[in-house]
Amino acid sequence: MVESELQESVIHINRVAKVVKGGRNFAFTALVAVGDGNGSAGIGYGKGSEVPLAIQKAIENAKKDIHQIPMAGSTIVHTITGEHGSSKVLLKPASPGTGIIAGGAAREVLQVAGIKDILAKSLGSPTHLNVAKATINGLLGQRTPDSVAKLRGKKPSEIAPKGLVDAYEKTKAERKVASQDV
Repeated sequence: MVESELQESVIHINRVAKVVKGGRNFAFTALVAVGDGNGSAGIGYGKGSEVPLAIQKAIENAKKDIHQIPMAGSTIVHTITGEHGSSKVLLKPASPGTGIIAGGAAREVLQVAGIKDILAKSLGSPTHLNVAKATINGLLGQRTPDSVAKLRGKKPSEIAPKGLVDAYEKTKAERKVASQDV
């Protein structure tokens, strides 16, 4: 994957203070989502004395943590709830043309991942970092038609709707072709 293709999105910047003998020392934290817009995404958290430094550190951390996300066409494979800490994010596949129905940190992560049609609802704690991590955990926790069929000793077409299997296989083939072109 060429780094210039990656999309970067700043989710949240926070000013933090450390109380010391002479007063307060201020610093900044940044939460960033990075993805290729084609089914890969990661999040990173960085801290620095200035905002640009914190953002740069967060981007570097996010690039180290990029994962492939199973997709069926422009949406996800099935409904799933991602959890991290006391935050939960409900992710539901949506029909083409729906768009990204999500808010806050979940929306940013889904956009950089390249998911075009999805419904998401943040439940529990609204902390940006936990919501972003819960979204990633949900996306990565999906079970693909291939893996479920293998566990059951059947063919993917026997356990999932034909449209879902076709969309998943098509997306998988497109990614394979795209990775060979690079």
